Amino acid sequence: LQKNKFESLPKVSFMTSRMKSLKYLDMSNNLLRHDGADVQCQWAESLTELDLSSNQLADAVFECLPVNVKKLGLQNNQISTVPRGVAELKSLEELNLASNRLADLPGCSGFPSLQFLNTEMNLILTPSADFFQSCPRVRELQAGHNPFKCSCELQAFIRLERQSGGKLFGWPEAYVCEYPEGLRGTELKDFHLSQLACNTTLLLVTALLLTLVLVAAVAFLCIYLDVPWYVRMTWQWTQTKRRARHDPPGDPGTVLQFHAFVSYSERDSLWVKNELIPNLEKGEGCVQLCQHERNFIPGKSIVENIINCIEKSYKSIFVLSPNFVQSEWCHYELYFAHHKLFSENSNSLILILLEPIPPYLIPARYHKLKALMAKRTYLEWPKERSKRALFWANLRAAISINLP
Repeated sequence: LQKNKFESLPKVSFMTSRMKSLKYLDMSNNLLRHDGADVQCQWAESLTELDLSSNQLADAVFECLPVNVKKLGLQNNQISTVPRGVAELKSLEELNLASNRLADLPGCSGFPSLQFLNTEMNLILTPSADFFQSCPRVRELQAGHNPFKCSCELQAFIRLERQSGGKLFGWPEAYVCEYPEGLRGTELKDFHLSQLACNTTLLLVTALLLTLVLVAAVAFLCIYLDVPWYVRMTWQWTQTKRRARHDPPGDPGTVLQFHAFVSYSERDSLWVKNELIPNLEKGEGCVQLCQHERNFIPGKSIVENIINCIEKSYKSIFVLSPNFVQSEWCHYELYFAHHKLFSENSNSLILILLEPIPPYLIPARYHKLKALMAKRTYLEWPKERSKRALFWANLRAAISINLP
C-alpha cells in the first residue's frame, strides 16, 4: 500500500485486524500520522514485518505498533526519542530509525530481542557509551553519518567501538566529526584526548597538586634565600629615604661627613679598636671613620642609624671573619652598603679578610657576600708584622678622598 494517501495509523491497524494470515505490510510513502490520543490500535497478530518509512510519524508511533512485529522500518519520519516503557515489542529483531531526529541511541528496555539497529543520519552528537550493555543481543549497530561532536563525552563511545568487536557498521569511514569547526572531517578513530583533559576531578587534583608544589617551592626558596628579610630591609631603606626627603632645610642630610663606615662583629671589636682605628685616624692623612659606638644618633632606630651612616660615608669597610657572618647586624650593614653600591653605581665597598671564612660557615642568605668575595678584590690582614705597613698603605689609598 505504499505511495498512497493514508493519513491515520490507527485506522490502518483496524483495517488489518481481521487479516488472520497477514505477515508483511508496506505502508511507506504515505501521509500517516498518530497523535497519541486515546485510540487503541488493533493490528493483525500474524503481522511480523511492517514498513512505515517516509511518513509523518512522531514519538507517539511506539504506542501503535503490532506486538509480534520482528522487522520494523521507521526511517525518514519525525521521531526524536524512543519513549521508555511505552512499547513492549518482545519479538522485535530489526529496527530502522534512520533519517529521523534522534539525539541519542535508544535503549532496549522495550526491545529485549533486538539484533539490528539503524540510526544513521539523525541528530546524534554524543552517542551513549552504555548502548551495548543495555542491548546485549544487538549484533550490528548502524550509527554513521551523524553530526558527531568530538569532545570528552565522545571518548567513551570510541572506546566502545574497540570493545564491541566490529559491531559498528561502516566504521570508520561513516563516523566523522562535525563539531567543533577545527575538527570537522576528522574520523572518530583519529580523535584522541588525554585522560587528564577529560577527567575534571583528575584535572582539579593535578592542578591543586601542582599549585601546592609551586607554593612549597616558592616558600622553600623564600626561606632558603631569606626573601622576607630582604623585603623588610628594602622597606626600611625606602622609609628612611622618604624621611630624608622630608627633612627640614638646613639639615646636613646625606652630605659626606666620614671617609668610611666600619662594619664589624662585636667579637672583632678589639682588633678594630686596637689596630684599625689607631692606624687610620692618627698620623699623616688621618682618616675620619664612622663607628656605631660613637656616631649612632640616640633616639633613632638601629636600622635608620646604619642607613644614615652609610649614606654619610664615602666608603664602607667590612671586617670579614667567621664572627661577621654569624652577626645579624653585620648582615644589615652589608645589605644596605650593597644597596648603595648598585643604586649609586659607586665603588664604595672595601673588604678586609681578618680571618679565613670556611664556605660552609656562610649562611645561604649571604649569597651577596659570596658574590662579592668571588668578584671583588679584598685586603687580607697579614699575620707577619713586616707586611702590615703595606696593608695600611693599600687601605689608605683605597679610601683617599678630601672631605668637604
